[in-house]
Amino acid sequence: MRQFQVPQFIEVEDKIFGPLTLKQFLYVLGGGALIFLLWVFLPFWLAFILALPVGAFFLGLAFYEVNGQPMVKMLENALDHYSNARLYIWKKIDRPRPKENSPQKKAPEYLPKLTESKLKELAWSLDIQNKNSR
Repeated sequence: MRQFQVPQFIEVEDKIFGPLTLKQFLYVLGGGALIFLLWVFLPFWLAFILALPVGAFFLGLAFYEVNGQPMVKMLENALDHYSNARLYIWKKIDRPRPKENSPQKKAPEYLPKLTESKLKELAWSLDIQNKNSR
């Protein structure tokens, strides 16, 4: 019977270029190339003004994460959200309205009563569930 080794950390990308992954390296390289082209073809002051946001954007693509998701995925989701059609469904429920001249204070339809004994019973059952789940 043959035994095979199963990779353990498949979510972690390999560091290929020093501390950078391949994607990070390509984003930094692409940003640097674009800044270089701005520097060569534009006047100094305009290239400097445009290089700051371009550099920040590409560094964000390479390193910034929102809730554990890379910035590329966040931009992809935002583009997908704003470019696709959305369907909102609203179902109107007809309820009789109170007359304007007679103010009626309508009681809520259902209000559970929470007595001290029920509260203690609920706390006890939650404690038991927590101890059993450990």
